[in-house]
Amino acid sequence: MGDASRKNVMLIITQDTKQEEARFVREHLEEAGVNVVHLDPSVRRDMGGAEIGPDAVAAAAGSTIADILALGHEGQIHEMMIAGSIRAAHEFAAHTPIHGILSVGGSMGTALAGALMQSFPYGLPKLIVSTMASGFTKPYVGVRDIAMMNAVTDIAGINTISRDVYRNAALAMAGMAKGYDGMPGSERPLVLMTTLGTTEPTTRAIRQALESDGCEVMVFHSSGVGGPTLDAIAAERDVALVLDLSVTEIIDHMFGGLADGGPARGTVGMARGIPTIWAPGNADFIIGGPIDAAQAQFPGKRYHKHNPHLTAVRTDLADLERIGDRLIAMMGEAKGPVAFFTPLGGFSSHDSTQGHLYDPGLPPPFAEHMRRSMPQNAKFHAIDAHFNDPAFAQAIIAHARSLLGQPAMVAA
Repeated sequence: MGDASRKNVMLIITQDTKQEEARFVREHLEEAGVNVVHLDPSVRRDMGGAEIGPDAVAAAAGSTIADILALGHEGQIHEMMIAGSIRAAHEFAAHTPIHGILSVGGSMGTALAGALMQSFPYGLPKLIVSTMASGFTKPYVGVRDIAMMNAVTDIAGINTISRDVYRNAALAMAGMAKGYDGMPGSERPLVLMTTLGTTEPTTRAIRQALESDGCEVMVFHSSGVGGPTLDAIAAERDVALVLDLSVTEIIDHMFGGLADGGPARGTVGMARGIPTIWAPGNADFIIGGPIDAAQAQFPGKRYHKHNPHLTAVRTDLADLERIGDRLIAMMGEAKGPVAFFTPLGGFSSHDSTQGHLYDPGLPPPFAEHMRRSMPQNAKFHAIDAHFNDPAFAQAIIAHARSLLGQPAMVAA
C-alpha cells in the first residue's frame, strides 16, 4: 500500500455524494508526502477506488449493503455503517499502522467520523472538516483529542473557499501524521485530578508534590467535559490514583447546572478499584447561566456574577447534605481504597473571606453530616483549614503518598 517509508492517513469521505472532494483531498495528502487509506462508508453506490470500500464496511458490520439498505430507516442504516466503519478501521490498523485520521463531511459523515475517531487512542492525530464545526461539537468530539475545522460552505464541490479549507486540512493532517511517533505511555505512576480555578492553589501544590515524587499528574478542568474525560482515561489506562477534588460536575448534574458531568461522573475509577481521594472542592456553588437566568432557575439563593455568561449560585446546608449523600453512596460502591477530606474553613475561593459567597457556618455541619454517614470502607478526614490553605493540601499529599507507596514526608 503506497510507499512503505511514508506515514499512513485514513481518509473518511463518502464518494457517492462527495467524490470530487474525496479526489481533491486525496491528491493533496499524497502531494504532502503521506499514503492514503480511503474508508468510504457510502450506501447509495460504490464509486470504486477506496482501500476500504462500502462492501467492506458492510461486511465488517456483519451484513451487506443490500441488507443494510433494506432496513429502510435512515437512522438504522447509519448506525450499521458506523459500526462497520469502526470495526473495518481497527481491522486495518491491526496490520497496517495508522498515523492520522481525516474526515470531510456533513452532519451524517461527521457523526460517523466522530464515533470512529473516538474509538482510537489519545495522541493519534484526528481532524474533521465539517459543516457542523461552527456549532455544537460535543457529540462529535466527546472526550477525545479531535480537532474540528469549519467547512464554511456546504460540502458540495470545490470553490475558492472550500479549495483552501480542504487543502489546509490535508496539509495539517499530513504534518501531524509525519510528526506522530506513537510513543507508548509513560512508565511513571499516573495520577488523575480534577480542579477549577477557584481551588487551584491546593491542586497546584498537590500536583507539584506528586510530580516531584516521580508521578505523571493529569489535571482536568471540571467544567462538564474534564471529569468525564478523567473517567474515560481511568476506564482504559493503568491509573495509580484518582484525586477527585472538584465536585462541580456532580453538583450540576444533581441541580441542573451548566457543568453537568452525567450520572456516572466519578464512579468509573472506583468501580475499577483505583485508589481514590475525594474532597468537596467547589461544593459552595452551582454553575448557572447569565445572572437573570440563574436567578430565575435558582430563586432565593445568593449569586456571584462570575462573568456575563456564568453565575455562581450559593449552595445551602440542605443542598450540601444532598451532595454529601450522593458522594457517600458513590464511595460505598468503591472496590478499592477510598478517602474523603473536607475543609472546615471553606470550599473554594468564592467561599473565603475574600470571596463573594463566604459562609463560615456551613462547612462544619457538612463535615459532621459526612462523618456520621461515611461508609465503613471509606476513611474520613476533617481538616481545620480552608480548601486553598497549605495545611489542606499537605494532608491530601500525605495520604496520596501513602496510597502510592511514597514516604509520607511534607513536600517542600
